Amino acid sequence: MLERYELKYLIPVEMIGPISDFASVYCSLDHYSTCSDTGFYRVNSLYLDSPDYLFLRMRLEGVQNRFNMRVRSYGDDPDVPYFLELKQKTGGVVRKYRAAETDKEWYRVYTEPGFIAKGEGDGENALNKQRFERMVYTYDAAPKILTQYLRKAWVSNVDDYARVTFDTDLKFRPQTTYQPVPGRGWMVSCDHTLAFDPGCSVILELKCYTSRVPLWMIDLIRFFHLQRRSFSKYLTGASELMGLHRYDSASRVSAVF
Repeated sequence: MLERYELKYLIPVEMIGPISDFASVYCSLDHYSTCSDTGFYRVNSLYLDSPDYLFLRMRLEGVQNRFNMRVRSYGDDPDVPYFLELKQKTGGVVRKYRAAETDKEWYRVYTEPGFIAKGEGDGENALNKQRFERMVYTYDAAPKILTQYLRKAWVSNVDDYARVTFDTDLKFRPQTTYQPVPGRGWMVSCDHTLAFDPGCSVILELKCYTSRVPLWMIDLIRFFHLQRRSFSKYLTGASELMGLHRYDSASRVSAVF
């Protein structure tokens, strides 16, 4: 379980270079960025929700204790391991549970009661798989939306945990099966001002342990005059695909479901 702050900002593409230069004094590119010629790599996230979109409605209504479920993969043509993730947000604190899944038929655990995936093992990874499975059955959760974007990520060399990430080229599609990769189907690009501030098309995230915010991260925020704001990729994807305006009132949006 990872407990952290996730500070989000919307910035123009032109700021990626200067902020990367600042972060490079304290950080190195993560594994996936290092392996990419451009420094950016593809991230695919399959979001699950209940039949009446409870998780999405909790986000829309600003519930203080809320969570989401997703299956994450990396690359344009990813293979296992996939990563089962639960994210719980209480106030400004995010708790993240993550488990690697290496069985190519992993999804049958959720579609065929009694099926046991290979390599269940024990320890924290197995415990987080059980948490994920329990949430699927408790809320009758199933795949709803697949999101995709390009990420450049920096990892701190001087802290136990701190990351700086840039996400761009957001795309979405409805997804009702356990397929956490885009395939050849259509994707909807998100590149307009209903989701982003004018002139801004990049999501900058600063992530660190709640026990200690690095001083260099505070300096970065002040130096670039960053203004924190909320941004949910799942909510944005739902807004794009369901024709919702992200600033509609909760009561108006809830009527769609």
